[in-house]
Amino acid sequence: MDDQFDYVDKQILLKLQKDARKAYSQIATELKVSNSLVHQRIKKMKKAQVLQTAAYTLDEKKLGYKTKSYTGIRLREARFAKEVMQELKKIEEIVECNFVSGNYAIFILIFAKDNEHLQRILYDKVHLINGVAGTDTFICFDTCFKRNIRIE
Repeated sequence: MDDQFDYVDKQILLKLQKDARKAYSQIATELKVSNSLVHQRIKKMKKAQVLQTAAYTLDEKKLGYKTKSYTGIRLREARFAKEVMQELKKIEEIVECNFVSGNYAIFILIFAKDNEHLQRILYDKVHLINGVAGTDTFICFDTCFKRNIRIE
C-alpha cells in the first residue's frame, strides 16, 4: 500500500474507517481538499480493492445468536480443501472461513442461537461434508475488541 497510496489516501481511509457513511464532501472539508479529489481517490481505492464494501456491523447477540465459536476442521486429505470450503459457504451460520496451516486445514467462525443449534450445525451439516475428517470447536465467551488493520 505504501507504494500506491499517499498521505491523502490514508487520511481518507481513516475517515471512512470511523464512519463508512460519511459524505465525501464532509471528508473533503475536513481534509481541506476538493470534493472531486476525494471522489477520485475513493474510486482508485475501490479499483485497487483496498475499499471493498461499506457495511453496517450487526450485533449478533441482539439478533438472537448467543453462541459464537471458532472451529478448526481437519480434512481426510488435502485435496478436499476447495470442495469443503465451497460446502461450508452454503451454511449461513458460518460467517468466516480461513484456509490455514497447522493441525487444521480450515478455521471457521460460527454464530449459533445456542449450544444446541451449534451442535446441529456441526453434526448435521459440517461433519457430513465429504472430506471432513473431524473438528475441534472453541466457544468464544466474549469479544474484547475488533478492529481493522492499522493504516500507516
